[in-house]
Amino acid sequence: MLSSILLTEDRKRPAGWRYGLAVLACGVVVAGLLPFRTHLDLPNTVMFFLLTVVVVALMAGRGPAVLASVLGVALFDFLFVPPRFSFEVSHAPHLLTFAVMLVVSLIVGQLTAGLRAQASEAARRERVARGLYGLARELAGAVGVEQVDESVARFLQEQWSAPCRLLLPTADEHLQAVHERGGVIPALDVALLMKVRDAQRPLQVPAGDGTGRQVHVLPLLGATRNRGVLAVVLAERADDIGPLLEALAALVSTAVERLHFVEVAQAAQLEAVSERLRSSILSAFSHDVRTPLTALYGLADSLVVGPPPLPDQARDIAEAIRDQALRVNGMVGNLLDMARLQTGPVSLRKEWQPVEEVVGASLKLLGSALEGHPVRVAGLADLPLLEFDAVLIERVLCNLFENAAKYSPPGAAILLDAAVGPLTVELRVTSGGGGFPPDKLEKVFDLFERGHAETAVVGMGIGLAICRSIVEAHGGAIRAFNPPEGGGCVAFCLPRGTPPLIESEALPLEDELG
Repeated sequence: MLSSILLTEDRKRPAGWRYGLAVLACGVVVAGLLPFRTHLDLPNTVMFFLLTVVVVALMAGRGPAVLASVLGVALFDFLFVPPRFSFEVSHAPHLLTFAVMLVVSLIVGQLTAGLRAQASEAARRERVARGLYGLARELAGAVGVEQVDESVARFLQEQWSAPCRLLLPTADEHLQAVHERGGVIPALDVALLMKVRDAQRPLQVPAGDGTGRQVHVLPLLGATRNRGVLAVVLAERADDIGPLLEALAALVSTAVERLHFVEVAQAAQLEAVSERLRSSILSAFSHDVRTPLTALYGLADSLVVGPPPLPDQARDIAEAIRDQALRVNGMVGNLLDMARLQTGPVSLRKEWQPVEEVVGASLKLLGSALEGHPVRVAGLADLPLLEFDAVLIERVLCNLFENAAKYSPPGAAILLDAAVGPLTVELRVTSGGGGFPPDKLEKVFDLFERGHAETAVVGMGIGLAICRSIVEAHGGAIRAFNPPEGGGCVAFCLPRGTPPLIESEALPLEDELG
């Protein structure tokens, strides 16, 4: 309680009043001692004056304590030392008494005033520390940057009556105030704020409003990046609270960064839930649609090949129904595969095997889908054995060949070549045509993303997404680019690894003499 009184005393009492308090205290002591001057000896009287100096130093500070010391010695000499009512000194030892009294009173007064100042500073720091602790609790429970801004503004107003402004970066990295408090803080130069944020050092500039106040601009240094700046307007003589302001900025940056990570985590969780829901819908849809599609394909095929033979027009219609059912069934199969790949980790059945066998199986499986597009294969004979899941890599090649045939002009050749690197083997499927749009070279591997939005080519944008999932499950990578000679190319690489050694059977040695 006493510390709080001492802390606020200098703000409430002007300097003239404090010096008046010193004079009043000396007057009260004299009025109280005069009736008892005949009963008190001089040493006891001196003690009362020293006590007065201590009280004045405790209540009013150093300057009034000095005044009380000088005034006390003068009143002691004038009223209590013979001859009274005169400053004349009749005995020389009295001069020594006055000198010692003055020195002792000055020393005691200054020591007491120093203790008072220390007590006031300790009380002030304690009050600020409690405020920072309460602010930290509020910021820990904040659910938005608006709440952080309100808590900080209330803390600064309670502690130092200081207005503030919290500025955070926008999506385009420009600083924007969370809440504009008009009239309480001067307009700040945007370039200055950006300089403080980039330099990551606090800056102090004049407020420019004619009040002598200073604007303290503090960067909000987060663990991963700078989170913005905090501008605080304080009195001109406020350098002693610099460490407290830095502690405040650290609390604010921690709170803002926590809210950012919470937002990122919530977005990631929402995306994961959406992805699981989409995969479940795709899986259910694919299972429910595949059965009637299979029946439709079987019925159409039976009409084409079964007796009695259909008229030519009806036969053409039945063949068209069969082909379209087969095409839709392939799309449904891709949907089912994509859902299976996204629901969890892919179970791979890896074996060491040559690549050319899988390429041949893929070309045979496609059959009529590649009619009108001759396929050239180069560089496969020299490839080493690779460890991969043959069924899944076959699906990758089928999707790439089919995609190349769809977007190539009639008669355009499709090229499959390979390149052996120190750690990987890269397979490239190159098609004719106009290639990929330059702005979609990365997006073509996203689910339901197509290279050309407006096109007559049948497709759902799933094939390349399936390819990426399978290749990445093997520890490889896939990319799309447009070769300089024209067309489009999709290349994927698989790790080489170290194939197992094949032990050759030892041949029996012939008889040396034989």
